Amino acid sequence: MSSNLAVIVLAAGKGKRMKSALPKVLHPLLGEPQVNYVIKAVSALKPKLLLVVVGKKFDELREVLPEGVKLVIQPQPLGTGNAVSCCLPELVDFSGEVMVVNGDTPLIRSETLISLFDTHLKQGNEATLLTAFPPDSTGYGRIIRKGGQVVKIVEEKDALPEEKKISEVNTGFYIFRKRALFNYLNRIKKTNQAGEYYLTDLIGLLVADGFKVGALVAEDWRETANVNSRRDLIEAQKIIQERINFFWLDNGVTIVNPDLTYIGPEVKLARDVTILPLSFLKGKTRVGEGSVIGPSVELKDCQIGKRVCISYSWGEDAVIKDEAQVGPFARLRGGTFIGKKARVGTFVEIKKSKIGKESKVPHLSYLGDATVGDKVNIGAGTITCNFDGKEKHPTFIEDEAFVGSDTMLIAPIKIGKGSITGAGSVLTRDVPAGSLAIERSEQKIIKDWAKRRKRDSKKGGD
Repeated sequence: MSSNLAVIVLAAGKGKRMKSALPKVLHPLLGEPQVNYVIKAVSALKPKLLLVVVGKKFDELREVLPEGVKLVIQPQPLGTGNAVSCCLPELVDFSGEVMVVNGDTPLIRSETLISLFDTHLKQGNEATLLTAFPPDSTGYGRIIRKGGQVVKIVEEKDALPEEKKISEVNTGFYIFRKRALFNYLNRIKKTNQAGEYYLTDLIGLLVADGFKVGALVAEDWRETANVNSRRDLIEAQKIIQERINFFWLDNGVTIVNPDLTYIGPEVKLARDVTILPLSFLKGKTRVGEGSVIGPSVELKDCQIGKRVCISYSWGEDAVIKDEAQVGPFARLRGGTFIGKKARVGTFVEIKKSKIGKESKVPHLSYLGDATVGDKVNIGAGTITCNFDGKEKHPTFIEDEAFVGSDTMLIAPIKIGKGSITGAGSVLTRDVPAGSLAIERSEQKIIKDWAKRRKRDSKKGGD
């Protein structure tokens, strides 16, 4: 959809009920600031101009907002009408319709906003607002109609007792013709209980001057709900997670227990992926066809191939190729590459290392800054000693090498193709291809030592 539309996102609220130093609109839902859900929804309309109104402390917002968004500062929190007025200088050269939305409504869907915009254009309205019928209208501005037509909005603080009984409420989503904002915003007065400039007063002013104001009722009132507290945040996250999980269920993914599965909004899953309970897929993680993730797996920004199995493990910024196996209880840190049909097993940690195809690191090992070739076996307890206290050093283990259990590889070092290291060795020099490397102190046996120790302990008494 392409539209002659400007969008204003109101995001200057402090969010006192959050009881947090973090601005309300930056509190995350599934790892994404809630304001970005709103921006994503309005972006589907392809607006020509996207403005976000912020307060004085806006540095944190600037860091997380997507490209193409322009910040507008509201110096003082004087209400929604004042917030929109701060945007007028940016709209001088714009010609079209202006949509105003709240930055703390992450459940809004782009489909609803498109319907609102279409309604506005088809009806030829000067202003069009989105209304809703929540089960409890407490705290909302009420929609006042006469003969079925919207005539004004009354905020609850200013509503009469009979007006408070009205169940249709204002949601804070509007579309105005540009001229309505430029001609009427300066006529709004702060004569209300809050002492603020209410954008809602614009509706009554337009109707009084004979302009047509329309309304669209939201099909699901929950879309328009504001997130004002941490409890609200949790409820919104449940709905967003349900939407995401049901989307993947409808697109060929098996989620064994959706209530115990966390899938972020930027995650992509292929068909026939299976997600087992207590799995957390975050960031820009991608999972290939036929892979099984879980139980109890956390992946962030990982690229997972086809028919991969990962259980009880953690990974970040890792690449795992087709048919590899990871876990249980493995940790894959940034820069890890696991080759096709490779195996990383129990209590293994890998950092910034490449594991070649069909290689195995079955258990109890640490590989850091290592390049491991194809068909290599890493014995239990193997460690690449890559850090000397000042710098990191690489380890190279070439194809078909066999590293014995409890081998310490003091980097920088290279283990040649097809070579073998003896169990318990501490190696400090390169091992040529096809060689056996053993480093052990001479074993000594002291006969009858255990008997003498037992006898001496009895002499000493208790």
